[in-house]
Amino acid sequence: MTNRNTWLAKVRRTFTSVLPVSKKRMGKCADCGACCKLPNECPFLKYKEDWKSYCSIHGLRPLNCRKYPRVKWEHVTEDTCGYKFK
Repeated sequence: MTNRNTWLAKVRRTFTSVLPVSKKRMGKCADCGACCKLPNECPFLKYKEDWKSYCSIHGLRPLNCRKYPRVKWEHVTEDTCGYKFK
């Protein structure tokens, strides 16, 4: 897939979010907020005083948010994200 930051890619991530997270995913969330801007900024994305981001509906967020990046092909934010794949 050439451009993974599209509405079609988001729909695909949403439908596949019921699948398990890859065992090759390592790391933890870096609170960068980049995933919350795929393909546009989420209205629930908020920032702390130190400019780290957080989700204002964290406990209720959808599966595609909870599991991002679930697999390597959907890892659009690899430059800023704390998650990496083996």
